[in-house]
Order: sequence, then structure tokens, then C-alpha cells
Amino acid sequence: MANIFNQHPKEVGETYLQHLWAAWKYSFTFLLLFVAAFIHSIFPFLFKGTSSAKVMAMAEHMKARKEKWKKE
Repeated sequence: MANIFNQHPKEVGETYLQHLWAAWKYSFTFLLLFVAAFIHSIFPFLFKGTSSAKVMAMAEHMKARKEKWKKE
């Protein structure tokens, strides 16, 4: 039986710890973006474009990671 903790990381060409670290970085970034978007909702002159620009950059990074592990 495959180890359920390693199955998905292996699918994307990472170890468990590499995948854990990557997921934590994304999670922390999303948390910060939530705070920025929340503040922006109250003070629309602050953090204009911050969340959308970062989400688009993260999407490109995720796409590049996916392409990398697909080639391997």
C-alpha cells in the first residue's frame, strides 16, 4: 500500500518535506493577501492591485512547477 503522505508529493516530483514547505509558503502568502485585501476593502486607496498581481504571479509559478514535473 502506498504511503498516503508521499503519494501526491511523488506525483509532482517532490519529497514530502519539499511539498510541505512549498504548501506552507503558498498558505502564508494567501494569509497575507487576505489581510491586504481586507484592509483594501475598507481603505480602497491602500494595496491597490497587490492581491491580484501576487495571485497572477503565483499562478505563473504554479504553472511553471507543473510543467517542470510533467517533463520528468
